[in-house]
Amino acid sequence: MLIYNSDYREVFLANLRKVFYTSVMLVLVFTAPVAKAMEAELCSRFENLKIDQSLIASMLQAAEDGYLYQIKPNSSQMGFRVSSPIGLVTGNFQKFQGGMALQGLNNQTLVSIDTNSLVINGLPLEKLLKSGEFFDVKNFPDMLFISSSFEWLSNTKGVLKGELSMHGITKPVAFYVEINEVDGELGDSDTITVEAMTTIQRSEFGMHTLLSMVSDKIHLFMSIEAERYRPL
Repeated sequence: MLIYNSDYREVFLANLRKVFYTSVMLVLVFTAPVAKAMEAELCSRFENLKIDQSLIASMLQAAEDGYLYQIKPNSSQMGFRVSSPIGLVTGNFQKFQGGMALQGLNNQTLVSIDTNSLVINGLPLEKLLKSGEFFDVKNFPDMLFISSSFEWLSNTKGVLKGELSMHGITKPVAFYVEINEVDGELGDSDTITVEAMTTIQRSEFGMHTLLSMVSDKIHLFMSIEAERYRPL
């Protein structure tokens, strides 16, 4: 026979509350450092750049939700091509970082490029292109792209619009992109590849040197392998 005892009930509830509060505190204690570490790890990559904090918050949220893909520099390529009297000149940047948040309609991309890492294979033009006449790497060490919108044209192709900051000037640009999954469906895959290209006029970014000889049109390209961000 079960005998109802009010004192026993109060003791039981008191113990239950202790267990609950202890569990909550343990969750906070163990998850807070992880969240802080994740935030510090991601933010440290862009701490020297002037980026809207709301964008950083958006990228952090995507990382927490598992939809942030980080660019893998060792297996990615970023550069440009431009026509000149000596033929087509191709330049590649060796140092860059960034990520893409792929989550429904809230697709966000952030890419930072170290302009001083420019390499021109086979041609002695690096010093000229890094000088104040062109990229002026001393005064403008970073090239920055921040997306504003993304429109799908098909299951894998789309238009990525945003703002490109280069040589101290920011202009709107639109990249035509193709995104493919490597090991699963888009959004579920741990690795994706992204091909992106656009054409800009260097004169719009304050680079007017040798316009009569070197084309004003510069073709920018990105061939990216990106991996889903996993907090440490």
